[in-house]
Order: sequence, then C-alpha cells, then structure tokens
Amino acid sequence: MTDATPVEGPLFRLSGLGFAYASGRPVLDGLDFELSAGERVALTGSNGSGKTTLLHLMLGLVRPQRGTIEAFGAPRSTEAEFFEVRARAGLLFQDSDDQLFSPTVIEDVAFGPLNFGKSAKEARAVAMETLAALGLVELANRSTHRLSGGQRRLVAFATVLAMNPEALLLDEPSAGLDEPNVERLIAILDRLPQARIIISHDADFLDRTTSRRCRLVGGRIV
Repeated sequence: MTDATPVEGPLFRLSGLGFAYASGRPVLDGLDFELSAGERVALTGSNGSGKTTLLHLMLGLVRPQRGTIEAFGAPRSTEAEFFEVRARAGLLFQDSDDQLFSPTVIEDVAFGPLNFGKSAKEARAVAMETLAALGLVELANRSTHRLSGGQRRLVAFATVLAMNPEALLLDEPSAGLDEPNVERLIAILDRLPQARIIISHDADFLDRTTSRRCRLVGGRIV
C-alpha cells in the first residue's frame, strides 16, 4: 500500500538489463528505461518482443541475468526487496485467470489489502470502495468463474486498484472488453494520477490513455 516515503527521482530505473529464457534466445539485451511519477507510457512491440517479460522483471517475478533494477529509490535484487515493490506497483496480468483465484469477486479484490496488513473489515471496505469506483458493486458476491471475459478483466483491474499503487503496469487492459467498457476503462484511467505503463496493440486506446511511446525492438527500447 502507498504509505511509503515519496521517491526523489524515477520510480523505476532499469539499466543494461539482459534476460533470456531457458531456450537461450535473448529477450532483453542491454535495455535501459526509466518511469517517473505521473508519466503515462505506452509500451509497444511485436509479439514475443519482451513487453510482458519487462513488466515481470520490474516486479521481480523473473530476474535478469545482467543489469540492475532500481525501484522507488532503492536497488532491488532479492525477493524481500521486491516484496515492497509489489505493494507499490500494481500489475494487471495479460490473462485474468492469473489474477483471480478466490471464490467470489469481493474476496479477490480484498485479497491484496488483506495480504499487506489491512484487517478483514478494512480490506472488505477497500474492496467495496474500489468496486463502486468501477461500477462493479453488483458483482461483489458473484463467483469469478461465472463472469464474462470482460467482467473478469474489469474485476482483475479492481484487484490492482484496491492496492492504491503508485505505479500501474497494465498488460493489455482493454483486451476482451466491448466498446462501452473500453470507454469506461478510458474514463477511469483518465482520472487516475498514478504513473503507468500500458501494453496494448490498440493504437486508439494508447492515444487516449498515454502520452509517451516506447517500442521494444531487438531487446532494447527505441
């Protein structure tokens, strides 16, 4: 949760990152990148270029073979160091099934606040406030397995917002949404102050939700 000391300088600074999966093919090769408070960054690139991998590296879900990651004013390399990062930067996974695992919507949205120190009562209150802000209160007691794909995407986004993060790392946030819900998501993002990185193949969506574009090519941002 975002009760931490404000950061001087970039929220994230990635320097010389190199990463390859077990196959050996380099995904990132000497990548440098910075994200500052309030920035709205679009991250584009071809399929398989490493966009999702980059977000996962920023939260320590995978680790680089070389290079350094600084987040919120401190170097990060160990699991304990990345625990704080995950409380301050919220990741929307590309697949909502990776984000939703509780029996009901309200339990899923309350899980993050509960896991980071809120009482059960406080976590439920935060979850209801978040669902209300997204216009999803009617889904609170629904089983996540009985939601449409678009509803699951919005509930997954609610689990991120419930943490009140300082940075949003959003992997294909509009995927599976119909036009009214895309418009709803754009309106929500427009009023949020957090720094963000958005991965999307929807150029119009990026035009309306970001102000700077970075493209991953050959393992580096150009």
